[in-house]
Amino acid sequence: MAAEFFVLNTGARMPSIGLGTWQIQPEAVYDAIYAAVKAGYRHIDCAVAYRVQKEVGLALKKLFDDGVVKREDLFITSKLWSGNHAAEDVPEDIATTLEDLQLDYLDLYLIHGPIRIRKGTTLSPENLIPTDISATWKAMEKLYDSGKTRAIGVSNFSCKKLEDLLAMARVPPAVNQVECHPVWQQHKLRKLCRSTGVHLSAYSPLGSPGSPGYSGPSVLSNPIVVSVAEKLHRTPAQVALRWGIQMGMSVIPKSSNESRIKENFDIFDWSIPENLMAKFFEIKQVRLLKAEFAVHPQSGYSTLEDLWDGEIEYEFPEGGTQHDDHSEFLRCFS
Repeated sequence: MAAEFFVLNTGARMPSIGLGTWQIQPEAVYDAIYAAVKAGYRHIDCAVAYRVQKEVGLALKKLFDDGVVKREDLFITSKLWSGNHAAEDVPEDIATTLEDLQLDYLDLYLIHGPIRIRKGTTLSPENLIPTDISATWKAMEKLYDSGKTRAIGVSNFSCKKLEDLLAMARVPPAVNQVECHPVWQQHKLRKLCRSTGVHLSAYSPLGSPGSPGYSGPSVLSNPIVVSVAEKLHRTPAQVALRWGIQMGMSVIPKSSNESRIKENFDIFDWSIPENLMAKFFEIKQVRLLKAEFAVHPQSGYSTLEDLWDGEIEYEFPEGGTQHDDHSEFLRCFS
């Protein structure tokens, strides 16, 4: 049996599977969240950058009004907008998020990444400025103290960036939400998180096939993932999600299709045997979301190695592709 929740360093219980809302069309968000919660999901992951928080809020209100769940039954995550990293802007950012979500508090609030833009601008290379994670984190700690969020954390932090944060933090991050799946298993980062009590949460646990900004080999058509799925009479998506949970991570798949939402949740009454789990270590590793747009003279990152502190792989198996055009990805946040 897989764990249905993980205990954070705050003592809070974080559900092991959540519904991601990035790239779900606004008109589909309401039905997707309602269907997910009815199916058993108790974690909803959102962000200012996804531009659907008002729709998420409407769905949550309906679920509460209909008596499907109570607020305390759900775990709601949101993320700080890249233009609101200044200490004085952090309280404003969470206030807007809480208003949009129609909530009094968040369960988890993350710095969306070690990338900052000028306030009031869009996520575009010419708007990038260097981060000051120390100052931003101190503002996050004050939100935790206030109770407006019951846990704070980060997203897209490399080992070095996480270690730097842990060295200065009064309140250590509870979560680091990063790209993680069988094709990018984050071995080094998972080990660091285990040793420091930071929970690793996996976005794009299915590889986000077809999503802007992602390039490289497919997770769901990987021969090992497919082979394990066939042996267990499961779908490749179910195997990828179950693999993540058995590796000790929460997973955040995204779907607006009700049947897939239910299928993705069906991962708790079976397991991947140890001999098949070992097969996953044979998969060539490559980061699929590289965020090339952040490499810019104004950002503080002169190369992708600077951004990810060397945690990136450029080799692609046969059939994989690499694209440097990030315009479509940026349009998702503009």
